[in-house]
Amino acid sequence: MLRWMANNSAPNSAPSETGRQFLPVNIAVMTVSDSRTAADDKSGDLLAARIADAGHKLAAREIVRDDIGSITTRLRDWIDDPAIDVVIATGGTGVTGRDVTPEALAQVSEKDIPGFGELFRWLSFQKIGTSTIQSRAVAGVARGTYLFALPGSPGACKDGWDGILRDQLDYRHMPCNFVELMPRLREHEGL
Repeated sequence: MLRWMANNSAPNSAPSETGRQFLPVNIAVMTVSDSRTAADDKSGDLLAARIADAGHKLAAREIVRDDIGSITTRLRDWIDDPAIDVVIATGGTGVTGRDVTPEALAQVSEKDIPGFGELFRWLSFQKIGTSTIQSRAVAGVARGTYLFALPGSPGACKDGWDGILRDQLDYRHMPCNFVELMPRLREHEGL
């Protein structure tokens, strides 16, 4: 059975107008920062709260240094973990020398999801104008795990979750969503 269905059940969730019941997803949150600690990780806190409020499971959470090796190591560990369906990273998506989260995702990702970054920047433009051009928010898929990278500000995390991920990680969202595609993400492997 698929890992996301085997690891999750929602016996008390009522069907939506579409007739579908909510399926909780196992989500890991990675804060990429050289300066954040658990005590002041506002973006990680925001994502963790929204994940829980939506009915999903926070499967893991960690602060990782702005270093490609550190980020890719943690990503690979989480991609290989059958208890994690989605990874949301926050931070390291800018254009400074230490901002390397998109490069790290590129090293582990099998397929890019370019529409995620495009839509994020469109939503962000409506709030912060042309400053959104500095964001390199990206997404991809690796061995059946969705990977999303958002900027490090709480506002950007709010926009990314509320404007995109909340619906796309909800099986009831129509006409389509990321969750309904999970069973097919590893087809190329013959699984």
